[in-house]
Amino acid sequence: MVTFFAILFGLLFINAVLLIFSINGAREKFEKPIQKISDTVVTKLVPGESPETEYKKAV
Repeated sequence: MVTFFAILFGLLFINAVLLIFSINGAREKFEKPIQKISDTVVTKLVPGESPETEYKKAV
């Protein structure tokens, strides 16, 4: 019985430590500035605009 409780409390302690580190890591990621991607960088292709590939109509 003592062994069971020792293992149980050991696992609970490890779980608490990992939870604390996880929360701290998430907070640091949230505080970093977000860089917005401009619309000019992303090219939008419609299937009819691509000269290299040929698309077939689905039946």
